Amino acid sequence: MRIANVSGRPALITAAGALDVARASGGQFSPDPHALYERWDEFTDWARSAPATDARPYSSAELGPPSPRPAQVFAIGTNYSSHSAEVGLAVPDWPSVFTKYVTSFTGPTGEIELPSDAVDWEVELVVVIGRSARAVSAEQGWDHVAGLTVGQDLSDREVQLRGPLPQVSVGKSLPGFSPTGPVLVTPDDLPDPDALEISCSVDGTTVQWGNTRDLVFSVPVLIAELSAMVPLLPGDVIFTGTPDGVGLSHRPPRFLRPGQELVSRIEGIGEMRHTFRAAEHARRGSDRHVVERLQSMAQPNTAPA
Repeated sequence: MRIANVSGRPALITAAGALDVARASGGQFSPDPHALYERWDEFTDWARSAPATDARPYSSAELGPPSPRPAQVFAIGTNYSSHSAEVGLAVPDWPSVFTKYVTSFTGPTGEIELPSDAVDWEVELVVVIGRSARAVSAEQGWDHVAGLTVGQDLSDREVQLRGPLPQVSVGKSLPGFSPTGPVLVTPDDLPDPDALEISCSVDGTTVQWGNTRDLVFSVPVLIAELSAMVPLLPGDVIFTGTPDGVGLSHRPPRFLRPGQELVSRIEGIGEMRHTFRAAEHARRGSDRHVVERLQSMAQPNTAPA
């Protein structure tokens, strides 16, 4: 099953196009995409036999984030051993968790501002919670997943490395820095939701490639670990981490520039396409700052995620 946020309304994606859930259900379900997750079991029961006669064609420009207003957004750092190695960290013994702010959410296409010349890419598998979870086991983890989508954990390294302690959440939550989409795919619609190819490219050159089977902490393990600490709520979002190939790992570092196109793909889900423009009051000259900050770090565990 494939679900999308089409022009701010939940839609079931069929071979014929997008079926507006609120209209097709005769008002049984709300036109608010977030409300769908609060009635996820009812919705999926209805969707299995929903008539597709009123589905319409749609464009990628109409798509928004599948879960646009989650109560909680979790992000996991260094969750691929290859990424841990490239930033000089040991493979973690437990998930490294930080947050991203909902004001940074945007859809799978469009233009994003670059507030500095040290903005990095990080393609990620993103999980949306469909059923509340509290202290669940890893064996039960997938039972609480509504679906999977593509995400980018864009990172302003200049902000992230400012000051004596890393500003991870702020540096990864500027406007437009959390795009997700194009659709949400339920786990049963994928041959193996634990093994999906993931990649991104800049102006046609592949910069990241991996497979989600190499996650240090798999999706069900993350749900178990997170739900042991806090309740997970319907519509909550988890950015599961990025494979190696981030711009910061290049020597010298390589960051996004105005006019470039970033394409983020995950097997069986789809792709996002974004271009970039300089912010009107963009900060400049931060490449050198980032390099110097990295070199000055006395403790390796303060490296960025």
